[in-house]
Amino acid sequence: MSSTLPNSVLRGHPRSSFSEEQLVRYVPDADERLKVSRGHCYEHFERTDEHVVHDGRELRVFSWTHRTYVAE
Repeated sequence: MSSTLPNSVLRGHPRSSFSEEQLVRYVPDADERLKVSRGHCYEHFERTDEHVVHDGRELRVFSWTHRTYVAE
């Protein structure tokens, strides 16, 4: 995770893909789609209009949409 303060939280993903610490993160452009590399695949998330408060900070919610695999 970046040393920048978190501004987003990931939701709706396959649970085995992320640890709890990886769900709350800094997203440079929190108004765009998000693609997270997971080794052999990418998890794709879309911004929602929802916000949640986590540790006193308001975070943008990104919802999981799909997974794509890296071609060999």
